[in-house]
Amino acid sequence: MMSKPAKKDIRAVPSYCYNCVAGPDLMTVRVENGVATRIEPCHQAAAIHPGLGRVCVKAFGLVQKTYNPHRVLTPMKRTNPRKGRDEDPGFVPISWDEALDTIAARLRDIRARGLLNEAGLPRVAATFGHGGTPQSYMGTFPAFLSAWGAIDYSFGSGQGVKCVHSEHLYGEFWHRGFTVAADTVHTRYIISCGANVEVSGGVCAVRRHADARIRGVKRVQVEPHLSPTAACSAEWVPIKPKTDAAFLFALIHEILFAHPRSRLDLAFLRDRTASPYLVGEDGYYLRDPLSLKPLLWDEISARAVPFDTEGARPALEGCFTVANAVTRGPDEDIRPRPDAAARTAFAAMVDAMAPYTPDWAAAVCDIPAATIRRIAAEFLDHACIGETIEIDGATLPFRPVAVTLGKTVNNGWGAYECCWARTMLAVLVGALEVPGGTLGTTVRLNRPHENRLKSVEPGEDGFMVAHFNPTGQKDWQATPTGRNAHRTLVPIVGNSPWAQALGPTHLSWMFSREAPKEWPHPELPEIWFAFRTNPAISFWDTAEIGRAMARMPFIVAFAYTFDETNHMADILLPEAGDLESTQVIRIGGTKFVEQHWAHHGVALRAPAIAPRGEARDFTWISTELAYRTGLIERYNAALNRGAAGVPLAGEGYDFRLPTERVHNVDTIWNAVCKAATAELSHGADIHDLDWFHAHGHYVVPFKREDWYLYPTMTRLGLRFELPYQERLLRVGEELGRRLHEQNIHWWDSQLDEYVAVPQWHDVPGRWVQAIRAQGGDPADYPLWGITTKVMAYTTGNNAGIPLMHEVSANLRGHGAVILNAATAARLGIADHDWVEVRSPTGATTGQACLVQGCRPDTVVIPGQFAHWKTPFAKDLAFPSLNRIIPLSLALTDATGSGADVVRVAVYKIAPPALAGAA
Repeated sequence: MMSKPAKKDIRAVPSYCYNCVAGPDLMTVRVENGVATRIEPCHQAAAIHPGLGRVCVKAFGLVQKTYNPHRVLTPMKRTNPRKGRDEDPGFVPISWDEALDTIAARLRDIRARGLLNEAGLPRVAATFGHGGTPQSYMGTFPAFLSAWGAIDYSFGSGQGVKCVHSEHLYGEFWHRGFTVAADTVHTRYIISCGANVEVSGGVCAVRRHADARIRGVKRVQVEPHLSPTAACSAEWVPIKPKTDAAFLFALIHEILFAHPRSRLDLAFLRDRTASPYLVGEDGYYLRDPLSLKPLLWDEISARAVPFDTEGARPALEGCFTVANAVTRGPDEDIRPRPDAAARTAFAAMVDAMAPYTPDWAAAVCDIPAATIRRIAAEFLDHACIGETIEIDGATLPFRPVAVTLGKTVNNGWGAYECCWARTMLAVLVGALEVPGGTLGTTVRLNRPHENRLKSVEPGEDGFMVAHFNPTGQKDWQATPTGRNAHRTLVPIVGNSPWAQALGPTHLSWMFSREAPKEWPHPELPEIWFAFRTNPAISFWDTAEIGRAMARMPFIVAFAYTFDETNHMADILLPEAGDLESTQVIRIGGTKFVEQHWAHHGVALRAPAIAPRGEARDFTWISTELAYRTGLIERYNAALNRGAAGVPLAGEGYDFRLPTERVHNVDTIWNAVCKAATAELSHGADIHDLDWFHAHGHYVVPFKREDWYLYPTMTRLGLRFELPYQERLLRVGEELGRRLHEQNIHWWDSQLDEYVAVPQWHDVPGRWVQAIRAQGGDPADYPLWGITTKVMAYTTGNNAGIPLMHEVSANLRGHGAVILNAATAARLGIADHDWVEVRSPTGATTGQACLVQGCRPDTVVIPGQFAHWKTPFAKDLAFPSLNRIIPLSLALTDATGSGADVVRVAVYKIAPPALAGAA
């Protein structure tokens, strides 16, 4: 008699994917007899998730990631004291006790000597991966870092400075937009300068843009190559790399000089911006002598009055004489200005844009003048000036036009001009922070992170408060507090918890080898923690980054597999992976990219399976480190304050943990679940961890009106700080004085960016000049090298997962060097030929992919590869632009960012096997 087959134990475990900033997305893990077998959509979230409860391809690789045969599954220590790419680390397994005690002993020694070294820099540093997403996988480690105290986050892995960096800084400054998106559910016309949203926008953006195309939206994609987003757009406009500012300036010029003022949103300009403020001949606002408030010209009384004068009708344009005024210059230099000549800030902007005609721009960016004129006209035609829409019972302006910017456009030289121009195009037609227009998504430099509207407070001159680093004589931070000197060099970044990671993080790596003579040489940190980060692959000049890491005295790497960064580590700690550990995070509201939800709440990432090998939950690791370092009370206090994402006590509820005890993982997250649901329901609906294991997430409605900043600005009587940048002008002058007082002149080029109205400068020429500075001849490097994202890999920390390669192989150009077919023919290169792409910094090799959809002067290398240690990825032999981009002060802008752009030459070479290469 045959035995019956064993009954399968099948479970559906709730989880989320937040492996890139386009999340979080909710999902379900199917588990059969204790084995995770597949990832499925979270169908229960279809009604609340903008992507209908679905996840992108990265999430489907998590099963392979979990069962990767190359995983590090036990703590390990280095036995070879020499570090370098060519050195065998000699890793050997050790116990958790030995690993944690080794780390804790070093930490206790540092605490005994002081958290800061003799130069005032933290002795402990930490680097985490892209966009803050590792925080959703590191359990309560933020509570440990908070309990510790001073940490240096200066050593970046490429996030920030080579991402959408200037958008982060200027976006938050102007309209609380750490990232900026179109209001895709309402818009009708989008100008997208390199925003590759069909690749990097996640399921929410892909679904919304697909719906918008059905609705009839027109998206004009402006970029040097035909990306998947360009292929899905109504029009592709191939622009010369790093000339987007010229194109955008010409659009503004055309709108201002070829169309009547009645096509603009004059009421928005007059009442919600600084356009009427009067500017004196020295470039600073004319101010009331008593209140120091900026003046505007009242058309009713025909005189200058403070900007907030009741009943005044501000003049938008014109030149005037103000009988009695003062200006406030740098270092609080208040100067009388009797009978002062003045023009409005709007008029100053118009004058500044006058030279930038479409014909001028055509010669710079290689876009026909007629195309620029047509796009400007279409933008105006779709702006719906004067129309309104009802949102949540409120009547709001309806302006269904938007301009979006992508990576490399909104960071590095030229990014200030692009960010300003993008925002000004919205301002001209009243499409900033209103339905259909250009929106911010979340805040990170301001607080609270979970609701950007609550970060808006009245500041000086009728604008939102701005948290700049001080530049005055008495309060400027002359001595860097971190190795990238964000408080010293970059006023606009501020000093919030996220600010340091958004400073010029490449300077930390550069100056660790050789600092400018006027700059203190920063000693390396004594301990460096690294998690979900691989700067030896993801930053510029990866060979130099590797050499810098090899000089680190002691590295603790949370390790999934061996990789190019943890190759230099001293201790490897295997944390439980995505499907093996517990965490609760906030979801919904407005987050990065296009994550605008109609709900907000929290979601559980439950352990679908037991951790493999000796991997441990990150919360357990964090708690053990806190206990062994003598910080358990401070650690628990940080948890009570909200370091795990939610304060554990609030009005009407208190789930705080006793601070003197060591708590297990479930106890901590049980308290977080209760506190989160109490906060969201105002105490009416409290659920514990067991409830979340069954239901996965908890949400409450989020008003759609709160997608938009405009109602908050109107309620508070505030103006957007555009078009004129008087604050930046003053701050830049003060910063220059402070630096020059220290005899520091190597930041002078960056100081040139502090102008009240951005102006065109030869942005591409900076890269040409950089070739000369490296000792090269620009004629030897005639092409532009750029990169592009690949959906399966973008910010996913997943290069070693075979499924990602299998899926990406369906995309043309994956793992290749993309060349214009005519350019390739001229160079004697055929499709699939092996080529070398070279810059003065180095070379990278790969197979050629010949296309028509790429400018003849441009080479595109997708993704970030060229691995030499990461299992599976190292065998792909893919090229990487990061290998050939220099770490360069000259290519660093005023915000401290650079760009993934480099001048290159391309040569046909023999295949690696024939050439004898590895």
